[in-house]
Amino acid sequence: MKNNLLYLALLAFLLISTSALSLSNNLSSLVTYVFPEKKVKAYSPLPVLKDQAKYPILSAQSVMAVDLDSGVTLYEKDPNKTLLPASTTKIVTALVSLDSYNLDRVLKVGKANVVGQKMGLVSGEQLLFPDLLNGLLIYSANDAAEVLASSHPGGRELFIALMNKKVKDLGLNNTHFSNPTGLDNGAQYVTARDLIVVSKYAMKNPIFAKIVGIKEITVKSVDGKITHKLTNVNKLLGSVEGVLGVKTGWTENARENLVTEVSRNGKRVMIVVLGSSDRFGETTELIDWIYNNYSWENVIPS
Repeated sequence: MKNNLLYLALLAFLLISTSALSLSNNLSSLVTYVFPEKKVKAYSPLPVLKDQAKYPILSAQSVMAVDLDSGVTLYEKDPNKTLLPASTTKIVTALVSLDSYNLDRVLKVGKANVVGQKMGLVSGEQLLFPDLLNGLLIYSANDAAEVLASSHPGGRELFIALMNKKVKDLGLNNTHFSNPTGLDNGAQYVTARDLIVVSKYAMKNPIFAKIVGIKEITVKSVDGKITHKLTNVNKLLGSVEGVLGVKTGWTENARENLVTEVSRNGKRVMIVVLGSSDRFGETTELIDWIYNNYSWENVIPS
């Protein structure tokens, strides 16, 4: 009798375990994964828009905002439109530089004639690679970008080719660069959607993420004789709750561009605004709208 009861109990346990496993597999198959490199758990909190929420009207030619944990699009306006990147280009300049140079590498400033935003590098000056990276990402310095590109062992043109290879490797087919600064010459174009992807990738690099969050820093030449005070050109840092970085951009033709990562209450969002008449104001408006009109709930996506 006892043996029969034990047999029945074991059989019941096996049936329950098999059913639970089947149910778990079925639930997992219901989840839609937006970022292919990171699957979202079946019960991950997903952003849900409040009923009757009114979408903000923005001047920007192209806008995209994405919840970074789930990949859900929170707001978009012509996200696949190709536009001039301006200095958002420097995100990729930084990535190729990080691939190319050790942190203790010393680079020498050449005699190139650089236009636009500059940190004031002097011909013959020598700086550590991280200090040039600071100038590139904090002050958006074109002279820093040119030193990083021209110092590459394969030369400036190979550096630019590696920039284009980097975005292609990330699966981005609507972005192309012809210089490391973002100036409007040659075949330079990008989309808001592509910038979301490359910025998400860049912010995974702790060196990159740390630098774009610095408000102000002073760097010196290796011999200590030349000093450069760098103030972040991103006005949202320290003034808008939760803003972590990432990169500004402006030219007369591109108008105002801005890529922003923001985190509030553990909910991380990446926002790209391209061709705006007020990048800081419109990004701030969009940040407030997102966190006021979305709630993150434990639901299974359909």
